Amino acid sequence: MAGPKRLLALALAAPLLLSACSGGSDDGGGASGGGSDLSFAVVTHGSAGDAFWDVVQNGAEAAGEDLGVSVDYQSDGDPQRQSQLIDAAVNAKVDGIVVSMANPDALQDSVEAAVAAGIPVVTINSGAEQSAEFGATGHVGQDETIAGQGAGQRLAADGATNVLCVVHEAGNIGLQQRCDSASQGLGTDVTLVQVDINDLQAAQSTITSQLQSDPSIDGVLTLNSAVASIAASAVSTAGSDAEVATFDLNSDVIAAIGDGSIAFAVDQQQYEQGYLPIVMLKLYAENLNTVGGGQPVLTGPGIVDADNVDAIADLASAGTR
Repeated sequence: MAGPKRLLALALAAPLLLSACSGGSDDGGGASGGGSDLSFAVVTHGSAGDAFWDVVQNGAEAAGEDLGVSVDYQSDGDPQRQSQLIDAAVNAKVDGIVVSMANPDALQDSVEAAVAAGIPVVTINSGAEQSAEFGATGHVGQDETIAGQGAGQRLAADGATNVLCVVHEAGNIGLQQRCDSASQGLGTDVTLVQVDINDLQAAQSTITSQLQSDPSIDGVLTLNSAVASIAASAVSTAGSDAEVATFDLNSDVIAAIGDGSIAFAVDQQQYEQGYLPIVMLKLYAENLNTVGGGQPVLTGPGIVDADNVDAIADLASAGTR
């Protein structure tokens, strides 16, 4: 089933990207183009300073510039405040809303209120299973089950049998799916370790302690690029031989793949998660087009490792990978 979904995603994404004229990203908090009165809000659950969400923002704002529409990007890791941002966008009568749903239950009322107000919603990154149920016109992101299984299979192929799966955001449904699916791919249950992405020093200590208390741990799977870096440091501090792998990229992860301290990263191409929904909302606003045929438009997963990391490095430095 994964094959047809990937083909669908590629077939749909390619013409969308080709239809957009070229342009650069705006460095400010929001982007606006000169050719349209359309205004879109992007509301994510990204934490401040999280490089992953910086790339999503870059994609959304670049799409705004390329397509000549106004894009206002805001984020908050607290589900209640994220709901309030969605409500504020509805009150502002924007022409469309992009929202990540790490905690779908907490956002349901606000998303459904936007739809009831006649504002099209495209969900991204998390909450694909609830997207259509809540009335969204489409979803853009990675299938977390496929991605998690792929990560587990790769760890198993590398010889790992006792793997920590480091969860950095409590209540994030997508992270739980990654760990559960990694267990399926690995062929044995991973051990969940809860840390707080807002306290990376404490997170590193927690991982180090786990490694020191159980020398049989031979794999650490993180679900965020910032956590990956501190996991690699924890392995070194603990004197462990555990392989470190991660979801998502940043410049530090790319450098670590290059020097061998991180084995591989599962790349969900988050720039597309910012860019493509703006294209989809503009097509809907102007031509009532929907994309995906009721299925998510997949942006991943792909594996970045020592074989292809050099080709990705410059793009990541530019803020698009």
